Amino acid sequence: MSESLLDRHHYLLRRLHSLSGIMPAGAFLISHLTTNSAILWGHANGKWDGMHGGAAEFQHEVSFIHSIPFLLLIEIFGLWIPIAFHALLGIYYARSGKSNLASYGYGGNLRYSLQRISGYIGLIFILYHVATLRWGWTFLVPGGTEWSAEFAGSTMGAIMQGSPDGFTAMGFAIACFYFLGVTLLVYHFANGLWTAAITWGLTISEAAQKRWGYVCAGLGVGLMFAGWAAIIGFAALDVDKARETEMQMIESHAATPEQADTLSTATSKEDH
Repeated sequence: MSESLLDRHHYLLRRLHSLSGIMPAGAFLISHLTTNSAILWGHANGKWDGMHGGAAEFQHEVSFIHSIPFLLLIEIFGLWIPIAFHALLGIYYARSGKSNLASYGYGGNLRYSLQRISGYIGLIFILYHVATLRWGWTFLVPGGTEWSAEFAGSTMGAIMQGSPDGFTAMGFAIACFYFLGVTLLVYHFANGLWTAAITWGLTISEAAQKRWGYVCAGLGVGLMFAGWAAIIGFAALDVDKARETEMQMIESHAATPEQADTLSTATSKEDH
């Protein structure tokens, strides 16, 4: 019986799979959660006197990202294609592998099962996150708020809360889904980082694996707090104050024609 293409190149594909989970997916996760947590820790930045510090810092970070040349091409070839490769190959490995957790409830088996579960749910969360915020599928958003790069914090707060006027039951459900999705993605990355070192032969001994495990656990805890800080920050955000701050930032930075149009539209909506 002839081997399949995946079986023939198992050694290479396993390493490419682990590598794509670290670069660029893992690196992007670190950057993304750090940026989003600015909605909370931005209050400590003293340069935003007279403004909503968290909203101002977050908007500053988002504006910088959207000023990067050829951003869409970078996203497609530097992020989405590698993530799709990692996800599809991960699904294949998860479906072809077998868990014996029911018979042997050891730590390694538990981590293996959680890695598969976190991958499945994490992929659903990523698709929802991208579809609603990047593709504009507002029919999946409570209240129908569309995320805007010019009004990043206020629109994200309205999405997380389910309404520009405060929390709704569906908004609470979305916040909980974000909490679950971010938590599982961080676990998936931190545990995958630990197993990647074994796959690449970097941690051969049990002692080396244990030391590297501490590093991965520490990174995971830090990212977990960053992700939770972002969710709490958006869920507790005063949307009206955040919108005022964003308008001030647009006005004070010689707004581009596109920003001016957005500002004019947003202002006219508020007046009516």
